[in-house]
Amino acid sequence: MTPDWYVIVALCVVAAAAGWVDAVSGGGGLLQLPALLIALPGQSPSVSLGTNKMSSILGTSAAALTYGRVERPRLATALPMALAAFGGAAIGSLVAVHLPPVVFRPIILVALIVVWCFIAFRRDLGLVARETSRRRHLTTAILGGLGIGFYDGAVGPGTGSFLVVLLVAALGYTFLQASATAKIVNVGTNLASLIVFGLAGSVLWILGLLMGVCNVAGAIVGARMAMAKGSGFVRVVLLAVTAVLIVVLAVQIVRG
Repeated sequence: MTPDWYVIVALCVVAAAAGWVDAVSGGGGLLQLPALLIALPGQSPSVSLGTNKMSSILGTSAAALTYGRVERPRLATALPMALAAFGGAAIGSLVAVHLPPVVFRPIILVALIVVWCFIAFRRDLGLVARETSRRRHLTTAILGGLGIGFYDGAVGPGTGSFLVVLLVAALGYTFLQASATAKIVNVGTNLASLIVFGLAGSVLWILGLLMGVCNVAGAIVGARMAMAKGSGFVRVVLLAVTAVLIVVLAVQIVRG
């Protein structure tokens, strides 16, 4: 059933905000996915997940292109990581079709709390780039991409934030470099999930496209703002988004 026009307008506004958040720090799905779940009560949760991916892949691609014009990503790391994330997201999406996201929530909550504390108490983290060995760089990127890709396919919200934290903490990127690289990886996870959900008939294509146009607009504004304001700004937004995600997940777990 097609949502009423005012519901579509509201979802498009949310998509624009989600595009901005996702471009700066990741975590746009924190806004967009719950909005879809509320707006589509008669649909399976997998339809909300699939439609979310349709919108997100457009915004993420726009953010990746916007960053790429100024903040050159390290393709030698980004491409293998994106390929691994693609595979992980495909597996996660297959799981999501049959297994409710509630199964993963306690694990994700603990991981997010650890991530938030790590960023909050390491004030110098991600402000200056650090070098790591080539072997460690590639191994961490592939394994991290696979694991985070699985999470993105199975659950979704917060994927960009996890990618940014991995790139900063484990690979020595600045927050700005990490945001630029994370968008390339996120395109891979979104594409894999979209293929799986699309084949399962779990995507509202027209709604996803309309939301995607608004997501693109928000993503371009967010990427430009992040590049203008630098890594310190990205760090603050990342902490705020992660804190909100922790609260949302905790409430969901308490409510069961």
